Amino acid sequence: MKLSKEKQALLATVLCLLFMLTGLIMETAQLALYPAAFILAILFGGFKQTKEGLIDTFENKHLNVDLLMALAAIGACIIGNWFEGAMLTFIFCLSGALEEYATNKSKKEISNLINLQPETALKMMPDGQTKELAVSELQIGDQLLVPKGASIPIDGLLLEGNSSIDEAAVSGESIPVEKKDGDELFGGTINLGESFTMKVTKNTEDTLFAKIIRLVDEAQNTPSKTASFIERIENVYVKVVLIIIPLMILIPYLFLGWSWDESFYRGMVLLVVASPCALVASATPATLAAISNGARNGVLFKGGVYLENLAELRAIAFDKTGTLTEGKPTVTNAVFLTENKEGLDILLSMEQKSTHPLAQAIMSYFKDDSVPLLDNLTVKNIVGFGMEASVSGTTWRIGKQSFAETAPFSTDLMQNIETLHDEGKTVIYLFKEDQLAAYFGLLDLPKPEAEQVLTYFTENGIHTTMITGDHLKTAQAVGKALPINEIHANCLPEDKTRLIKEQKEKYGVNGMVGDGINDAPALANAAIGVAMGEGTDVAMDVADVVLMKNDLEKLQMSHLLSKKLKRIVLQNIIFSAAVILVLIFSNLFQVINLPLGVIGHEGSTILVILNGLRLLRTIPTNTDKPMKSQKQATMIPEKL
Repeated sequence: MKLSKEKQALLATVLCLLFMLTGLIMETAQLALYPAAFILAILFGGFKQTKEGLIDTFENKHLNVDLLMALAAIGACIIGNWFEGAMLTFIFCLSGALEEYATNKSKKEISNLINLQPETALKMMPDGQTKELAVSELQIGDQLLVPKGASIPIDGLLLEGNSSIDEAAVSGESIPVEKKDGDELFGGTINLGESFTMKVTKNTEDTLFAKIIRLVDEAQNTPSKTASFIERIENVYVKVVLIIIPLMILIPYLFLGWSWDESFYRGMVLLVVASPCALVASATPATLAAISNGARNGVLFKGGVYLENLAELRAIAFDKTGTLTEGKPTVTNAVFLTENKEGLDILLSMEQKSTHPLAQAIMSYFKDDSVPLLDNLTVKNIVGFGMEASVSGTTWRIGKQSFAETAPFSTDLMQNIETLHDEGKTVIYLFKEDQLAAYFGLLDLPKPEAEQVLTYFTENGIHTTMITGDHLKTAQAVGKALPINEIHANCLPEDKTRLIKEQKEKYGVNGMVGDGINDAPALANAAIGVAMGEGTDVAMDVADVVLMKNDLEKLQMSHLLSKKLKRIVLQNIIFSAAVILVLIFSNLFQVINLPLGVIGHEGSTILVILNGLRLLRTIPTNTDKPMKSQKQATMIPEKL
């Protein structure tokens, strides 16, 4: 059985330690073969890094720190410092094992995702029986049986039954989602309820789960700007060190009166302490940990560069519908012109036969009212106007005002209705014959977390904008309820793109958050495009960051995560550079010996890696939802 890279690194570290301790005991006991134990320690501990360093040097023409460490260990042995050479190799091997652990820990999220992917599915056959097939053999249109407790094998639609689905694997949300007939299902999520049947709607490579795995994998293999910069200077840095080492040996020996042994010894110490191990490890483990943290919380970054850039954000624009708002109308005003709510039973009986979002909003608003519905009501759809029904010879209509043009409206009534229009609300009317019986104001309300997130960005000096294709009054109604700096309404896709380009030129690093096909050009032109995961595939494809659940709070968490990544990488760079400088000058003044140089240098590498692993912790974002502002409170529907 082949060991994983992490276990191989751990085994090499343990063997290196055992042979180093054996050599130390043999040396103390004055046994002549003690150098052999130290050599075995160096071979076991340094073989992997030395091999990688040589391959990198000859194949890629790139000098790295692994080669410096190998030369330092060999140099220590040449001057008879066997224990120091073995200890250098052990600590270097330990830091390498720790870095492998950090990388593995960071990449565990994608491994967990891959393991969650179902391999087989139960296909419904024409005779009513089921046949177990590999998921890769499924085709669009196939009908599947999903037993209780089983993973949903592939993306599709729920055909028969209803259930609670654990979607934590794709959204990071721990609360199960209730699904009913016709609802969308995602492969890799878990059926917590009773068994149901579903229809396949996507091929395996096009499923949401497959996209998530590709995105996380690509992100973890795309370095940040800082990591790329450090990698570029590593080659130059190592060359400079290899040039300085001979000078460090020769100049003190020829001009400062040092002995050859002392000069060579100081050269070997410099070889150790000047190696940029900690500097090289400053960014990559931290970035991987942050990307992993995001994936665990339902935020996918398409590369470390986008996560890093998020900390530099200076302006961010939001689409309105489905991004800042719920994406569906809600009844905010319900006014009946008679005290006993005459016609409510007829209204609901008519609306229950419609799938229109406005009808669904009215049904949802009155869901707690115990009103007897009329089962045998015949409803007629009047295209462009609404619905009509006849009850006991009386005609009832629900829809536009023009449905009953002759209906008399008083001045006060007209003013009240005009007020609703001014607030950007859609007004629906209920008529009894030609008399107005009731009217309703509906609006797409802001999401509960929108105010908190916009306030957060404003407080951090980030300019906020709402860009929408909706008409001005509706945009202003939502804008007044939220702390947003700028509003643009009646925008076509090209208008959104133009505005994003202008903001990019004005502010530098800007972001665009959207969920629709019409947002795709703007998402692609922003410095950072953020797609809502429940939006269109096109928006997800062109965006740089994907929020798997339509929760804006995850955007705030991502910005906090990016800022923390920036702080930790900066801490690591300053700390590692300072340690290198202190150790170099200490060596020049003959203050430290090789063991202290090894401990100081490799110890700093271990600390840098551990500091980067702090990014695996969840970033708090004020999980308690803020109280509604006075502006937003006026939009919340109340039963009248």
